Amino acid sequence: MSDKLIDVVDNAGVVRLTITRPKALNALNSAVIAELDTVLDDLESRNDLRAVLITGDGEKSFVAGADIAEMRGKSPEQARAFAGQALRTLKRLETLPVPVVALVNGFCLGGGCELALACDWAVASDNAIFGQPEVGLGVIPGFGGTQRLPRRVGPAMAIDLVTTGRKIDAAEALRIGLVNRVMPQAELEAYAEELTKQLSGNGPEAVRGAKQAVHDGLDQDLDSALALETALFAFCFAGEEQTEGMSAFVEKRKPNF
Repeated sequence: MSDKLIDVVDNAGVVRLTITRPKALNALNSAVIAELDTVLDDLESRNDLRAVLITGDGEKSFVAGADIAEMRGKSPEQARAFAGQALRTLKRLETLPVPVVALVNGFCLGGGCELALACDWAVASDNAIFGQPEVGLGVIPGFGGTQRLPRRVGPAMAIDLVTTGRKIDAAEALRIGLVNRVMPQAELEAYAEELTKQLSGNGPEAVRGAKQAVHDGLDQDLDSALALETALFAFCFAGEEQTEGMSAFVEKRKPNF
């Protein structure tokens, strides 16, 4: 039996990561975070990377949270180090140059919700449960929840969730913009396969440029962001990808990227 905590499957550059601690509902501990960091070493070095899908093993849980048993006895200094380790790793995931998508099944709480927030978007099965319940444990979110959540759903809703610690179902997560779509649990795998085909069929450099334009533009004023978009748009015309894509369109065939 493999003692890996993250299963990695590569499908033509679309890499699927599955956190495999089902007995612990895939809770994030130091070992999982360290292994994710190692996986990211490889992903960051790959020029053929198209996208990353991340999920949890089993139907009960995406990631139920950070590992409370591990955190329980930490000193403030140790807690700072643990949170810092997780924040650095999630930032690396967030800033991968390709789309990163969370496939959420079951519990997506605490550190699990923060993991999903570090992805570009999330798709949930109808059995998904979201929340930042840390205040019920006498702490606040420590893996970016107080910062990424308001950027995703707005400050009022974020303060509601992080101060009450209440849990929400997939339908409410969709309504507030925490996830992009919801589907029956039985259809999540088929969606992942279709998404893999869709992402593999697009111009890889164009996809990277589109993500860069959105991410980098959000930190700039509108005029600067529009100038960034124009520069990245023009750069597309410097390579063969644009020629192939537009030629395929005119010739009524599928492009060969």
